[in-house]
Amino acid sequence: EESFREHSTLNPKQKNALAKQLNLRPRQVEVWFQNRRARTKLKQTEVDCEVLKRCCENLTEENRRLQKELQELRALKAAPQPCVIGQDNYYMPLPATTLTMCPSCERVATMENSRSLQFSKSQ
Repeated sequence: EESFREHSTLNPKQKNALAKQLNLRPRQVEVWFQNRRARTKLKQTEVDCEVLKRCCENLTEENRRLQKELQELRALKAAPQPCVIGQDNYYMPLPATTLTMCPSCERVATMENSRSLQFSKSQ
């Protein structure tokens, strides 16, 4: 193990010296090092896989949230615009409202008086 931590591969001279020190054949030392490199690589691959799984889960959740937000925005855009009757009985559309969705609680916020956010639970 100590030799492996120093060098993950051995040249023939190092392999023969280690085999002699451990009272093993050089081929046994060579195979042990090959197996140890394979185990190390497998462990690293498993760690990388877990990191990628978590990243994928996070991206999937973000995608779901963005799809929901997009669907709500499309629904708002497709909905008829509210109007008020102004002077001389003309219909005037109400001003557009800016909506923001809180990613953690998924509530839709509208800007009221350009100062504060008012939240309402999204459907």
